[in-house]
Amino acid sequence: MLGAVAGAHGTHGELRVRWLGDGPGNLMRAKRIALGRDAGDPGSRWYEVDRAAPGRGREVRVELKGVETREGAEALAGLLAMVEMTDLEPLPPGEHYWFEWIGCTVYASDGRTLGTVRELWDAGAHDVLVVEDQTGRELLLPVAQALLREVDVAARRIVIEVPEGLVPSAE
Repeated sequence: MLGAVAGAHGTHGELRVRWLGDGPGNLMRAKRIALGRDAGDPGSRWYEVDRAAPGRGREVRVELKGVETREGAEALAGLLAMVEMTDLEPLPPGEHYWFEWIGCTVYASDGRTLGTVRELWDAGAHDVLVVEDQTGRELLLPVAQALLREVDVAARRIVIEVPEGLVPSAE
């Protein structure tokens, strides 16, 4: 997932896409993107990108073939912008794209299962994992390098050192 459609820009179908992750580079370079609710959305639709340009804040303005009106652009608000993995810029060893963490099981370094990654937030000083435990409760866990013990996206496994008091005890 490269970003989320925030809404329309102007009257000719241009989209405002809020980029996710470390920067807008992959979104700015994309030749085509899929828009859908999530990566497994059978209703996702592919679009060719006519143009992408920096927008305000953490946004990129994107023009897509076939989206030519403000109403057409507004109808796409809330959808995620995705590309094929092969279209992404390769990362150095040990680095991962945020979307690769979604769905991974998170374990405390003492072996406890904490839950499943539902999303990540950019919180300034460090990112935050939003983890849903088996009861449906959300846990917010810092993604600080000093706390990460293991990230194995192929095995869908993340191990984190949990500071005392950060995660409520199971009762």
